[in-house]
Amino acid sequence: MIIHSLRIGVAACLCAAATLAAAQTWPDKPIRIVVPAPAGGSMDVIARTLGEAMQRDLGQPLIVDNKPGGMGMLGANEMLAAPHDGYTVMVHLNGVVSEIPYLGKPRFDPFKDIKPLAELARSGLLFVGGPQLPARTLKELISYVKANPGKVSVASYSAGTVSHTLGAELNALAGLDMQHVGYKGSAPALQDVMGGHVPLMFDGPATSVPMAKAGKVKVFAVTSAQRMPALPDVPTFAEQGFPGMTQVVWVGLWTASDVPAPVQARLRDAALKALQQPAVRERLAAQGMEPGQPATTDELAKSLREASERQGSLLKSINFKPE
Repeated sequence: MIIHSLRIGVAACLCAAATLAAAQTWPDKPIRIVVPAPAGGSMDVIARTLGEAMQRDLGQPLIVDNKPGGMGMLGANEMLAAPHDGYTVMVHLNGVVSEIPYLGKPRFDPFKDIKPLAELARSGLLFVGGPQLPARTLKELISYVKANPGKVSVASYSAGTVSHTLGAELNALAGLDMQHVGYKGSAPALQDVMGGHVPLMFDGPATSVPMAKAGKVKVFAVTSAQRMPALPDVPTFAEQGFPGMTQVVWVGLWTASDVPAPVQARLRDAALKALQQPAVRERLAAQGMEPGQPATTDELAKSLREASERQGSLLKSINFKPE
């Protein structure tokens, strides 16, 4: 019995030593960044920007692999199907945990199988409207909606996401009856807003900021805690009497939960260093986003659970049923 226990102990020590040795030489080949979105979008730009900056620190190329589809679940499945050695990571929205599980049935446990290593970029959403709307401010818009009961709709880039539930929250807080219209993506929804087919929308900065600067949409408020540097004249919801509408989305660097801890730490450290580079911060600002906060992995996990509970409660309150 004693000899058997010693053998088990020695084997465990050898295994731990081998893992540590492998982590110390990591990385010794290129790293793949899975992005669950098409090339050219905000997540893709963030992944390529951070990949270039992290490459100098890690000494290996970081190659972006776009895997759009399945409401973002395809990208997560792709990362989890690869060996859990840190050579396949993912850049994804926090919604992969707080929203996507309510829209379908993922093949993975979002709280156990994937782990956020670092918050890369964050932003509020913009409450935008078509140029044909007579309202110029949020106060005027609320009065307009109340004067036209049952006639004003609000689009989202996907039913069940925060773009959808923010409209439901504003209805409850301001006593409105805006009707939701769900789309499959920001581009078609925003096109209909600009064309006057649907008057309002909650949208991300990557698509709406350029249209706002071009005068093709009006922006009534932003959901971030502070005004967006890209649109400094647009007040927040909190400034206009709706602090409950303060909400941000963030893009993070993710890995499989059981990737060796030293490798996770190396990836996180490289990402946080990259976020301090002026060129990276300028590129994020051009996307209408701020650099991510240096929250710990435990703090990120806690915020994800809180966001998931909030989203689930909101969807239940509006009797949401996934398609």
